[in-house]
Amino acid sequence: MYEANAAVVGTVVNHPAKRELPNGDQVLTFRMASNSRRLDQASGEWVDNGTLFLTVSCWRRLAAGVEASLRRGDPVIVYGQLRSVEYRTKDGVDRRDLEMRASAVGPDLGRCTAQVTRWSEVRNTQDRFSAEPLGPGGEPLTSGGQAPTLGAAVQMPNGDGLGENVAAPPAAPPRSIHPEHADA
Repeated sequence: MYEANAAVVGTVVNHPAKRELPNGDQVLTFRMASNSRRLDQASGEWVDNGTLFLTVSCWRRLAAGVEASLRRGDPVIVYGQLRSVEYRTKDGVDRRDLEMRASAVGPDLGRCTAQVTRWSEVRNTQDRFSAEPLGPGGEPLTSGGQAPTLGAAVQMPNGDGLGENVAAPPAAPPRSIHPEHADA
């Protein structure tokens, strides 16, 4: 079977929601809107030319990265497999929705700035601030180990834990609820 892969540029329109499936897998979904704009030759202004709404599903490590990074209103670029899903609403109306199983999701750096935190950096930070001392190979030491014991007062800094927001760099301009289009 042929798969329709595509890249879609748009804006996250709801807060990404993660849920656990009966088999133990976790999936994170969010809706995004991609606004088509065109230059009106008569007026010389950019005008809206329709909106594509899309449900995006993220699996495994991608789900964790999206959950830690994206919120409603964020400009994104999403790449993955497109599928059309048919369903019936509670009112008995037949509907069709466009869904994408994402293989990559990232911020649209033409409309925002981002700070990158690699998974290895997150793991190292968690190890560094764990309440139990770690040995040279990262394994926990017993109470008789050589490493100093960290007190209970040591807490993980805000934004350094998996699944937490990472603060934007101080030079980042404040975000607007209505981000402007890159072509505008």
